[in-house]
Amino acid sequence: MEHNPASAWLTEAASAAERQGAGNLLRVVLIVMVLGCVLTAWFLLRGYKQKDD
Repeated sequence: MEHNPASAWLTEAASAAERQGAGNLLRVVLIVMVLGCVLTAWFLLRGYKQKDD
C-alpha cells in the first residue's frame, strides 16, 4: 500500500466534488438540519415532563 500525501488526497476530493455537483452537500445539510430539529425538540420538551415525586 502506497502512501498518498494529504495534498494529493484533497486535490482528488475537490475534483471529484466538481464532477458530482451539490447533491451530497445538500443531502448532508438536510440530515444535519433534521437532526438539529429533533435534538432541539427533545431538549425543549424534556423540560415539560411532570415529576411525580
